[in-house]
Amino acid sequence: MEELPIEPGRAIIDPHLHLWEVFDAPGGAIMPQRFFTPDAAAMIAASGHNISHTVFLECGTMYRAAGPRELRCVGETEFVRGQAAMADSGHYGPARIGHRIVGMADLTLGERVADVLEAHVEAGGVRFRGIRTRMASREAGMFGHACNPALHGVLARPEFLAGARVLAKMDLSLDVWMFHPQLHELVGLADAVPDLAIVLDHIGTPDLLGPYAGREDEAFAEWSAALTALAKRPNVAIKIGGMGMDMDGAIGSVQRNQSSGILAELWRPRIETCIAAFGPSRVMFESNFPPDNATASYGATWNAFLRVVANYSESEKDALFRRTAAQFYRIDLD
Repeated sequence: MEELPIEPGRAIIDPHLHLWEVFDAPGGAIMPQRFFTPDAAAMIAASGHNISHTVFLECGTMYRAAGPRELRCVGETEFVRGQAAMADSGHYGPARIGHRIVGMADLTLGERVADVLEAHVEAGGVRFRGIRTRMASREAGMFGHACNPALHGVLARPEFLAGARVLAKMDLSLDVWMFHPQLHELVGLADAVPDLAIVLDHIGTPDLLGPYAGREDEAFAEWSAALTALAKRPNVAIKIGGMGMDMDGAIGSVQRNQSSGILAELWRPRIETCIAAFGPSRVMFESNFPPDNATASYGATWNAFLRVVANYSESEKDALFRRTAAQFYRIDLD
């Protein structure tokens, strides 16, 4: 059962929603599942929240089966453009699902990444707004798999920086996901490429396992300090979400129905820390669905955010729930 929306009339842009079909693969990090425009639209309708637009975030789905390896990721953009066209038909409700697309490209290609980005732009048109690079790596692993330690230090490599400069020159943005001990690397990237618009996904996930197990207060203090340093870089924004993921097993293997009241109290310290560091004009709430379905429903997730900022001004809430996302991803507000 969904919770009733706290503010059903509030216009919300969800800047982090995946669409995918995951096929059966023994030991996969994601359980077999399909989540296309009709599924997302049904979920949004059931929540009762006024979701006007969603931004698709890369998730490795529908890559081309053939052709140059560095261009196979363009298949994902082609797929999402079709899904977005379905949403624009109006047959699935008013939410414009996949209205903007954040794809994948290997920035370690350096200047050669321009060919990949141009192919994305051709495939996605005005919908294509940037790429995401997943750098999250920790000793404890995630989603039932070991992390790749080679991800540490990638953001400082000369070829990556060259690729990031191409991204900035093309007026495209960069989403980054990493754990909190890696955040100093993002500070270095923001300084090295100040013209690049960067957004940190999932609050720069605090690592509470491995060497941090039993040291939650210390981990929180380190994370908070790292966010404060990162927030001094004006080209960086942050997404608040991803706190409902269960990273102990495959995505989709766990589904809970936690209440928004409990989530609000649990998430409040992290949410308030992010907003204090960056300010509402550089903060956007995200659902990170389907992964965050491990903890709560779509509606309860948005209600939890609304509870935490209930006493904020209307202009602050408008920024947090849609205006920051609209500015970052170039979404026209009616």
